[in-house]
Amino acid sequence: MYSLRSLLFLVTATASSSLLAQDPGVREYDERRAASPAPSVQTGEVVKSAAVLNSMEVLDDNQPIEAGDVISMRIVEDRREPLQLRVGATGEVNAPHIGLVKASGRTCKQLAFDVKRRLELNYYNSATVIVAIDLKRQDNPNERMRTTGYDINFFTVYGQVLRQGKYELPVDEDISISQAILRAGGFAQFANPQRVKLVRKTPQGNKTIVVDLDQIMRRGNLEYDIYIRDNDVIIVDEKKVNF
Repeated sequence: MYSLRSLLFLVTATASSSLLAQDPGVREYDERRAASPAPSVQTGEVVKSAAVLNSMEVLDDNQPIEAGDVISMRIVEDRREPLQLRVGATGEVNAPHIGLVKASGRTCKQLAFDVKRRLELNYYNSATVIVAIDLKRQDNPNERMRTTGYDINFFTVYGQVLRQGKYELPVDEDISISQAILRAGGFAQFANPQRVKLVRKTPQGNKTIVVDLDQIMRRGNLEYDIYIRDNDVIIVDEKKVNF
């Protein structure tokens, strides 16, 4: 009786093993899952390369930055995430604390040390600046069209500001007249913020709008803060001083 039960168990176990061996799908699935790497997650965002660097000495000093490139910049002492910045058609980026800085034609290391020098004039005794290229212009077809096409807009600032000149007007961002003044470094010592002129081209000819930026920037009356258009010219006159 015991031998018969043992024989039946042996036959059942053998049959089960044969069925599993004849069903390769189970084994192939397990092997395939073990051998295949996990799929990468596509977020659609450009990685901020400056987040993984901590020393200025290892920054790239070979590849020059170009207009249209996307770079990331991190001030270690700020203890914040890196800022991702697009290099404008004028070759400049808006660096933290100091404003517009020339980036094109420089390497990441050269730009970082220039920003460091400027920060140490007014903000930090010792600054650590990390700069990295996240995306080259030629690798981004949208930026190729933006930087080589006809849709690049500009505005110009003259007079009593710290940095007179021509500035790029982003097509995907609204810039107000107060922001335009800040991009030009702010008012100079003898500027008259109460009568800032904005000259705009219209089909009927040039139109001059006088804006009281003192109302906007000191008193917070933002309803007067008009938006800049392509080819606008901002003129900041000198304050009249009676002796």
